[in-house]
Amino acid sequence: MAKGSRRTLYDKVWESHTVDILPTGQTQLFVGLHLIHEITTAPAFDMLREKGFDVAFPERTFATVDHIVPTDMRTRPFLDSQAEELIQALEKNVSEFGIEFFGLDSDKQGIVHVIGPQLGLTQPGMTLACGDSHTSTHGAFGTLAFGIGTSQVRDVLATQTLAMDKLKVRRINV
Repeated sequence: MAKGSRRTLYDKVWESHTVDILPTGQTQLFVGLHLIHEITTAPAFDMLREKGFDVAFPERTFATVDHIVPTDMRTRPFLDSQAEELIQALEKNVSEFGIEFFGLDSDKQGIVHVIGPQLGLTQPGMTLACGDSHTSTHGAFGTLAFGIGTSQVRDVLATQTLAMDKLKVRRINV
């Protein structure tokens, strides 16, 4: 950045979380908070096992169930066998890898992109990743937040980093 030029919050958070510039030109960003749920994680944990990797920073990852929770009857086992399999897989994975889990019996359980701010996990100036399309809503709290796919969930679990291209910033006057 040129001397004397203004830096946005985006620039400041990006720069403070930059680990390295990769040979591809992408930035390796440290992820301060990783939120996971039952849908995108089972294959990611399977990939970790295949490679013999542990979760790099389990204390920076929090799990909840939200996508498959019935609204009318929360008792287990769920009548939907696929939903029951997903929750069982998440319970097994978080137990095996030492990740804090907000299950159905927890008063902290909720919608994955809501629990971060609600529980005070989401903080200004941090980076956050979650395999959910609503993750960018954490930006309202001054957080640089990325909605990611399953292979990126694996990468964050294994390294606590993401390989990212820096996005362009636009100023809009209304």
